[in-house]
Amino acid sequence: MIETIKDMSEKIILVDDDQNILVSVSMTLESEGFDVKTFNDGEEGLKAILNTSPDLVVLDVKMPRMDGIEVLSKLREKSQVPVIFLTSKDDEVDQVIGLRMGADDYITKPFSQRLLIERIKVLLRRKNLTTNESSKNDNIEYGHLILDDARHLCSWKGMPLNLTVTEYLLVKALASRPGHVKDRDQLIDFAYGENIYVDDRTVDSHIKRVRKKFKKIDDEFDKIETLYGIGYRYKEDQ
Repeated sequence: MIETIKDMSEKIILVDDDQNILVSVSMTLESEGFDVKTFNDGEEGLKAILNTSPDLVVLDVKMPRMDGIEVLSKLREKSQVPVIFLTSKDDEVDQVIGLRMGADDYITKPFSQRLLIERIKVLLRRKNLTTNESSKNDNIEYGHLILDDARHLCSWKGMPLNLTVTEYLLVKALASRPGHVKDRDQLIDFAYGENIYVDDRTVDSHIKRVRKKFKKIDDEFDKIETLYGIGYRYKEDQ
C-alpha cells in the first residue's frame, strides 16, 4: 500500500548547482508528499526530464556547462512540462527571457520555501484540473477548437497541440469569448494571476508561439487576431 501511494505522488525534478538548495528544497517537497529527483548539472537534469516525464520542473538559471535558459530552450522542443525558474534577485533580464521562452513562473533567490510550494501547487492545479471541475461544462468546443480542462488538452481539427500551462490558459481566455477583445493585462491576470509581474512583450511572445504551434498543423490558421495597441481576440466563426 505504501508503494502504491508513492507511485501516485506527483513527480518533481529540481535542477540547481547549489547543493544546499538541492538538499533543503527536496526535503521540504518530500515532506509535502512529492516524489523529488535532484540534479546539480543542467545537462544531466535535461536528460532526466526528457527520460522520466515529471509533472513539474524547478530550474536554476545560473549553472555551469548548460544554464537554465539553454535547458529550457532544448526542453521546449520536446516537452511542455510546467517549469519554475529560480533566478538571482538582480537577474530581471533572465526572468523576462525565461518567461518569453516558455517558463511558467519564476522565483527570485533568496526565496521562501513556503512560497515555492504554493507556486508549485498553483501550477499543478492548473495542469491537473479535476474531473469535478470538468463536469461543470467548463470544456470549450468552438468550431475546430476543443479545450479539455480535465486532461489539460488542446486540439485543432482533431489534431493535438502541445501547449504549456500558460499557453493553454491564454488560448482558453481568448476562445471562451470569441469576438471579444482581451487586452494584455486581462490575459496576464488570467494566465499568471496577480502575484507575478509579466511585461506586455512576454504576452506577445506567448501568442507568437501559440500561433506557430497552430500553423504547424494548419497553415491556414488565423483565429487569433492582433488589434494593435489594444490586445487580442479569437475570431468568430462565419
